[in-house]
Amino acid sequence: MEEAPKHALLSASSSHRWLHCPPAPVAESAVPDKGSAWAEEGTLAHAIVAYKLKTYLGEDTHAEEEEIAQLRAQYWNEEMEEHTDAYVRYVLGKFREAVKDYPRARLFVESRLDFSFWVPEGFGTGDAVIVSDTFIHIIDLKYGKGVKVEAADNPQLKLYALGALDEYDYRYAFRAVRLTIFQPRRSHIEEWETTPEMLLTWANSEVFHLARLAFAGKGERCPGEWCRFCKVKGECPAHEMMMRAQDPALDFQGM
Repeated sequence: MEEAPKHALLSASSSHRWLHCPPAPVAESAVPDKGSAWAEEGTLAHAIVAYKLKTYLGEDTHAEEEEIAQLRAQYWNEEMEEHTDAYVRYVLGKFREAVKDYPRARLFVESRLDFSFWVPEGFGTGDAVIVSDTFIHIIDLKYGKGVKVEAADNPQLKLYALGALDEYDYRYAFRAVRLTIFQPRRSHIEEWETTPEMLLTWANSEVFHLARLAFAGKGERCPGEWCRFCKVKGECPAHEMMMRAQDPALDFQGM
């Protein structure tokens, strides 16, 4: 049986880019992903919080233990331990609140969230997902400190919420969708709330069409602040035009 791909072409984490510039993912797919120390550091932090939460829930932690063993010597420090503890306390606090009001509430850790109804082959992994009788709560850890990440209208979290809604809606009567960014190294915790109806309106009116353009590598190149992490921005005429408009003195021939 063929193993499912580890990463989706139209990933939730890059959705801010492909929703604005649909051709980007196919163009980027031709460029090897070299990885980085920052990405590995984030991977370790996520493995640690998953280990801690799964231990609390009494779930298997072998995968997390292996990942931690591979990266701990190079990236672990006391700061990471403190920040991951803070995230775990936050998640468990929200979970206990949910259980108090709704005994059927569940906490899912590192859960695969499938939103492929709207995005071809679209799936992602939710760091912590709480579902209760009336709400879905996605709590996403952002370990990086370079760029502050906002929760309000965050497309990555909204796609995760679509996956959770698709998975659990038949068991519960959700009235709210809560999205939280937990970014400890910037002392930033932000929660934003919407409704399932608003989420589905966005998915059906915007995401469905744009995702199909992006999956086919079609659509118009549209540069903007979302180009920051694009792997092909250096050879993109639209990005070059935007940069020249901002600073006509830039020498692109020498870059």
